[in-house]
Formats: sequence, structure tokens, C-alpha cells
Amino acid sequence: MKIDNDSVVRECNCLAIRQAARHVTQFYDQVLAPSGLRATQFAILGRLSRSGPMTINELAAALVMDRTTLGRNLLPLERDGLIEIGPGASDRRRREARLTAAGTARLRAARQGWTEAQTRFDEVFGEKRAAALRDLLREVVASDFAAASD
Repeated sequence: MKIDNDSVVRECNCLAIRQAARHVTQFYDQVLAPSGLRATQFAILGRLSRSGPMTINELAAALVMDRTTLGRNLLPLERDGLIEIGPGASDRRRREARLTAAGTARLRAARQGWTEAQTRFDEVFGEKRAAALRDLLREVVASDFAAASD
């Protein structure tokens, strides 16, 4: 049986989602650049701002990110004094990431770029379609379709 590669590429959910994610991430990185943050760093600081100190594993799970990838993204944030990583408050054996005052200030400064990126995205795709896309992507993240294949 011959496989139509063009059809496979056109119908591949994974490829389409990854390409869209890279395209959107590059756009957000460009708009956030004046703040000195990348989109992933903005997301990390934002999560810590909303949730407070979190263990590395909790933060990785909340961001749907591999722990190793998160670790690589935390290093420059820690180096720049935007976060601190230290023993957990309830269990000193666990390492927690905490937002610093400098991190809060940088996040606040970056919100202007984030708002600009959000506005431009909504202008191009429409507010309702953008909201529907976010809802659909949240459903994908919350689903357990991957576990069903085991």
C-alpha cells in the first residue's frame, strides 16, 4: 500500500499543532523581546506569580513541560535574579522556585508586550475564534487520549 506523504503531512495533528505553536511562540518572543523575556520565561514567571512558590515538578506539570526543559529555562531566570530556587517551606528536601521582587517587576514590564501580542492575535483571528481556539487547546491538554493508547 502506497502512502500519500502530502496527505499524511496535511492531516497530521501533531505537525500542525507544533508548527502553529512555533509560529505563535516566535511572534510572542519578538513582541516580548524589549522586556528581556521570551514567551516561555513569561509563562514561568506568570505561573509563579499566580500560584506562589512551587516545586520544580509541580511547575513542570502546571506548564505541561518536561522537567529537564523547565530546568534549562529556569537557569537564566535564576541567574538574572528573577526567581530563587531553594528548599521548600514544608519539606526542605524538595526544591521550590519562587518569584523575586525583580521577577515581579520584570513580569509587570513584560505585560505590555504580552497585551500587544494578544491584541494583534485577536485582531487577525477575531476575539471569538481566538477564545474558542484557547478553549479547544485547553481541552486537548486536559484530555487523556494519550493514555488510551497504552
